[in-house]
Amino acid sequence: MGFSTIAIHAGNEPDSATGAVSVPIYQTSTYAQEALGKHKGYEYARTQNPTRSALERNIAALEGASFGFAFASGMAAIDAVLKLVKAGDHVILGDNTYGGTFRLFSKVLANYGIEYSLADTSDLQAVESSFRPNTRLIFVETPTNPIMTVTDLAAVSGLAHSRGVKVVCDNTFLSPYFQRPIEYGVDIVVHSTTKYLNGHSDSVGGFVALNDEQDAEWIRFVQNSVGAILSPFDSFLVLRGTKTLAVRMLAHDRNGRAVANFLADHPKVERVYYPGLASHPQHELAKRQQSGFGGMVSFETGSLEQAKKVLEGVKLCTLGESLGGVETLISHPATMTHASVPEETRRRLGITDGLIRISVGIEDIEDIIEDLSQALG
Repeated sequence: MGFSTIAIHAGNEPDSATGAVSVPIYQTSTYAQEALGKHKGYEYARTQNPTRSALERNIAALEGASFGFAFASGMAAIDAVLKLVKAGDHVILGDNTYGGTFRLFSKVLANYGIEYSLADTSDLQAVESSFRPNTRLIFVETPTNPIMTVTDLAAVSGLAHSRGVKVVCDNTFLSPYFQRPIEYGVDIVVHSTTKYLNGHSDSVGGFVALNDEQDAEWIRFVQNSVGAILSPFDSFLVLRGTKTLAVRMLAHDRNGRAVANFLADHPKVERVYYPGLASHPQHELAKRQQSGFGGMVSFETGSLEQAKKVLEGVKLCTLGESLGGVETLISHPATMTHASVPEETRRRLGITDGLIRISVGIEDIEDIIEDLSQALG
């Protein structure tokens, strides 16, 4: 079946009780049992909920995974995956990763004896030199947030698997519509469903997709034991969102390309970070690994003063954190999404005070470009 067919139908079987075409919101904390030890597959809502189960089947199918688990946030999903490692284990973390992921490693996991080192995962030599005898995982974002660096997933997975190391990929920026990491050897895929999967800026959630049955059983145990589950209502919202994922991602991609080209030609923009531009250092890799380039664009204005002028000068675009909604969001990574990253590290990675990130929405492209044009001056 095609992607849109899977998105609309996987997990979305008509309700057995009423025939409802849309999966109902099972807003309940517990379930009546017929007798001791006899129930209909549901005992307690932290452990199972029909709405959440439908969503888990849906996104797992979209990622080409056998197992899927929905969490209360993207960070909760990442934290659950990292419970596959224990004190004394080592993780290779992409050096240009989301600030929240970096904060989880540096401020939380480090306190529990989990070692990590930063590496440019787009550089295979850098990855290879980062392996230690106790390395258990490589955590990759591709494209990275916000510099849009692309990692060769097949190459990194091959390198990792030759050493018995598993690979985790955060696929939030592209969604399974434009990139399916498991097809390139990645073991575990994580998402912030808050972003493109939901797509309407009205729900916070996370997801884990994988094929290994033993790891899946542990993730299931963690999900139930810790309890950072996605609510029935949020599950319903994301399930509604995935039905239109294909048409939305095509619109984001079309507008993203147009905005990137506009910015690349603008005299007040020093550099544009977008894998869809031929000038991007991993453009050819992105063409092979991705079926599109998406709606995330970053650009360098040259100074905090100029960045502030743009950020506070837009009228249609909304200044705010997050991404992946139908509306265009504009943000300042150095003081917003990546404020937890040390300044020296930010500068080395290119996350300067003059850098702006845009989550290009699906408004009429002429209106988006007109707004950016007047803000740039």
